[in-house]
Order: sequence, then C-alpha cells, then structure tokens
Amino acid sequence: MGMRTTELVACPRNAFDWLGPAGVRGVVSRWMRLVASDAELAPYLLGIDRPRLATHLAAQLGGALGGPVGAAGPGGGAWRRLGLTEEQHWRVLDYLAAVLWVLDLPVDTIIAAQRVTGADHS
Repeated sequence: MGMRTTELVACPRNAFDWLGPAGVRGVVSRWMRLVASDAELAPYLLGIDRPRLATHLAAQLGGALGGPVGAAGPGGGAWRRLGLTEEQHWRVLDYLAAVLWVLDLPVDTIIAAQRVTGADHS
C-alpha cells in the first residue's frame, strides 16, 4: 500500500456520500456520548437541549463532509455558547476527531470537520 490516498483527500465529498445522513447522525451521537462521559465536560451539557444540539451539529458536520449545509446553517458557535475554556473546546474537537478517525476518514476531512464544528463564526 503506497501513498495513493490523494483521490480521497482531494474529494472529501466522498465522506458524506459514504456515511449518508444516518451515518452523520451516528457520528454526532457517539461524539456527544464521549463528551458527556468526560467528567470535566459533562457539566456543560446539563440543562442543554441535546437533541437540538445534535441536530445542529449533524447539519454542520454533514456540510463539512460534503453534504448539503442544513437548516442550522454554517458557523460552529454551538459548543462555544456553552462557555467552555479554550482547552475544553479543543478537547471536544479531539473527541470528534477520534470518532472520525475510527471510520478511516482522511486527515484533511477530519480537520475540515473540526474547523466547521468548532469555529466561532463563519
């Protein structure tokens, strides 16, 4: 196996086509479970409308992976509004990377997904 992954990296659109909407929702649900089981991050989710947050994140993530940008629109303020510190915010994005990494997505795609779901605004 050489370094013949350029087709995949050059075309992150494949990621959404491959995962589909249900796959993207699955990623978000695993991501939120990881965040919720982190003792330091879990308190930030108390009192949060999690289904609404999940829908918002799925729309953003789907767009980042090459799918349609959902009604939630661009901009990754969802996590920022929880009042996380910079370090905690990065930890949330590391959990996303872990979930996507397991799916064997190209690094470029994972970085793009982190950028979209973690941005202050777009």
